[in-house]
Amino acid sequence: MTGLRVCRRGADAPTVLLLHGLGATGDVWDGVAAALDPLACVAPDLPGHGGSPRLPAYSFAAIADAVADLVDPPGTVVVGHSLGGVVALHLAGRPGVRAVVGLGIKVEWSADDLARAAALATREPALFDTRDEAVAWHLRLSGLTGLIAPTDVEAGVVADGGRWRPALDPRAFGVGDPEMTVVVAAAPVPVVLARGEHDGMVSTAQLRALVPDPVDLPGLGHNAHVDGPSAVAALVAPYR
Repeated sequence: MTGLRVCRRGADAPTVLLLHGLGATGDVWDGVAAALDPLACVAPDLPGHGGSPRLPAYSFAAIADAVADLVDPPGTVVVGHSLGGVVALHLAGRPGVRAVVGLGIKVEWSADDLARAAALATREPALFDTRDEAVAWHLRLSGLTGLIAPTDVEAGVVADGGRWRPALDPRAFGVGDPEMTVVVAAAPVPVVLARGEHDGMVSTAQLRALVPDPVDLPGLGHNAHVDGPSAVAALVAPYR
């Protein structure tokens, strides 16, 4: 997909493709990219997020197709958080992908969960009179309140008709059931599933039903890549 906003750092092989969660931007990977230096780290804003264009319709497969050109054929480790983790699994069969690391992926979705997400996908973006108000709402939407300083938000909000709104296209909430059992079983490369110890969105038992050795990251929460970037970077080490 052309027009993606992409943050890049480092140059050494293998490439590490970093895919953020719903509502966030590629900037959330700054700490992980620094910990992986000098590896080539590529962190796009996913379609409908940050400075990247929107899609006509959202699905995990469509988002994966949109970022597939960022996979480096000589060798890429794809690391994804939450929404981005499912997208990473959809990239597992692409030429050059040598491993997938999924972090903080919500595995079990009830009918009510899916209905709430579908309802959110029909809402118009919230508009605010000031950029600061829009930044606060962006941080809340992405679960990053208290983890990222409002002054560090770059691409998460945009001006709109003299007002401000989060850059997130609400229709991205409508990606549907990730069907984790299916996508993990279909992956032809090693898959690491990890969670922060205090992540309330997914349990170790749920991950263990998918892979034999899920990773618990001590002391961290759902956004473990933000509050513990070195621990997340270490998950890439076996595939360097």
